[in-house]
Amino acid sequence: MTADDRAPWPDNRLVITGVVVDAPETRTSPGGVPVSQFTLEHGSEQPDGETARRTRFRVRVHVRGKALQATAAALQAGDPVRVFGHLGHTGYRPEQQRLVIIARRIQPEPDQETQGVE
Repeated sequence: MTADDRAPWPDNRLVITGVVVDAPETRTSPGGVPVSQFTLEHGSEQPDGETARRTRFRVRVHVRGKALQATAAALQAGDPVRVFGHLGHTGYRPEQQRLVIIARRIQPEPDQETQGVE
């Protein structure tokens, strides 16, 4: 097996579509980095063993740094979007940590019927 045959490890990438639930809130981190946050609601039907299962959930999306702030600021509740990013967490203590999506790219998603996770 060559290095090209192996999957990169660790791998933490995702693409998810959904609808913006609330307009992004922006703050500045102690290090001076702008951070916007919004809630994304996802709904889809996914294969689960021999059947398809409907899934619906909400997840917080964090937009860190200056590059995506204009994109985040333009989002409004009800906007369908596709978010490219990775999983991260909030909080420092394990009992306070929550899973979030750290966005690397956000694009409008005109066709809400194709919501899914890649």
